[in-house]
Amino acid sequence: MEALVTANDVLFVLLGAIMVLAMHAGFAFLEVGTVRKKNQTNALVKIMVDFSVSTIAYFFIGYSIAHGISFFSGADVLAAKNGVELVKFFFLLTFAAAIPAIISGGIAERAKFNPQMAATFILVGLVYPFFEGIAWSGHYGIQDWLKLTFGAPFRDFAGSVVVHAMGGWIAVVAVVLLGARRGRYSKDGRLHAYPPSNIPFLALGAWILTVGWFGFNVMSAQSIQGISGLVAVNSLMALVGGTLAALVLGKNDPGFVHNGPLAGLVAVCAGSDIMHPLGALVTGAVAGVIFVLTFTLTQNRWKIDDVLGVWPLHGLCGAWGGIAAGIFGAKSLGGLGGVSLMSQLIGTGLGVAVAVTGSFIVYGTLKKIVGIRLSAEEEFDGADLSIHKINSMADD
Repeated sequence: MEALVTANDVLFVLLGAIMVLAMHAGFAFLEVGTVRKKNQTNALVKIMVDFSVSTIAYFFIGYSIAHGISFFSGADVLAAKNGVELVKFFFLLTFAAAIPAIISGGIAERAKFNPQMAATFILVGLVYPFFEGIAWSGHYGIQDWLKLTFGAPFRDFAGSVVVHAMGGWIAVVAVVLLGARRGRYSKDGRLHAYPPSNIPFLALGAWILTVGWFGFNVMSAQSIQGISGLVAVNSLMALVGGTLAALVLGKNDPGFVHNGPLAGLVAVCAGSDIMHPLGALVTGAVAGVIFVLTFTLTQNRWKIDDVLGVWPLHGLCGAWGGIAAGIFGAKSLGGLGGVSLMSQLIGTGLGVAVAVTGSFIVYGTLKKIVGIRLSAEEEFDGADLSIHKINSMADD
């Protein structure tokens, strides 16, 4: 019986890993549909290569830092219990690799390729697993202290803070250090619109991400005995709340409409296992509002050229999700309890601090040593020709 349970767990986690791996196609097409045509090939290549670099960094360094497990053993040891530890690595790798995929959308159209691959290796190998280990493996006694002081540890069931907030806050530092795309803002501060190049591709990316997210959230139980329909329905309600809020506030803009469900899903990750579905609906709706308002402020007033709006979408909605788990996870609001708002605030703040500090160190150092931005001529020609020597579509 134990062998059957283990085999089922392996299949369960493997299916989750495959679903989250598929989400990287969503990241790719969301970026392809948003950037200008001369940068579409670059978007596709970045996501594929980022995942591969992330795998090497996480296999050899990051997973050991985060969870204290390495794979420097014989295949006979690794295959024990149907290889359950291997598929857990695969599953958590797909989360770790989401960090550079998120960053990619913010720095699109003007970032050098090789320095970004170096940043990916360091971030996935060192920076991300440092906080992952604190939140999910109890490193450094921080979770124990939070539980002793506030009655509950920091809770992040599926990564609102560990994955999304970290990715978004790392990205905004890189975006600021890079500077805006040339021509994006005139000398008098006016915004020059760069509309999405392909709405169908943008929508396809959003749909792939939305579907894959049910693997992201539900399979975060990491065992078939832990599976919960509550997580699935809370994810559903959050994506609906985010979509409708973005539809209304964004005045039918298709870019906002297709990012709305992603905002809701980012926010519900942390508390999806303890919220009431109505709490998840509100969490998603608030996230949709946050995304539309802060994306507009970021682009128009603050002159931060975050191409896909990854800081509003992942950074801010992820932080909101960490806090929302402490609000709507409480029994007084229909949740299952076992959560502390103070612990959620402190844990979320710590995640943001690690992300910002790590990003300044990584991107600041790379900027000084090798540079992180394409030349004016390369940016004008587009990353497709400048880096990959081919456009996304051949001329007729």
